[in-house]
Amino acid sequence: MFKTIDIITSGLVAQRHRMNTISENVANINTTRDAEGNPSPFQRRFVTFSAEKNAEKAVGVEFEIQKDTTSAPRRAYEPGHPDADAEGYVNYPNINLVTEFVNALEASRAYEANIVSFNTTQRMGEMALRILS
Repeated sequence: MFKTIDIITSGLVAQRHRMNTISENVANINTTRDAEGNPSPFQRRFVTFSAEKNAEKAVGVEFEIQKDTTSAPRRAYEPGHPDADAEGYVNYPNINLVTEFVNALEASRAYEANIVSFNTTQRMGEMALRILS
């Protein structure tokens, strides 16, 4: 039973990190500069999941936060913007608010499913203890 709770917990932690990553993307949807103040649009982040393995047995969920380096920045014509290039275009992060919203809903549902699994496992353990006593 404890192994099951460990697996569920790793899923909860992974989905929490996914939600944090999505929040970071939404917060930086209009960020045109990097941490040093140089004109460089924020790069969207996403989370990938894999089965955590221990001696060839799955024992949980591993996650990795990665940057989306393949998509080009969104360009907007704003000649008065301080980060506009010589042609008057500003490079914004290629973040789609609808996509991020859908990803947030999916992560939220996965988190809820893990909570239901945890509660079910807990009830099964309580019932087993009642039977044994």
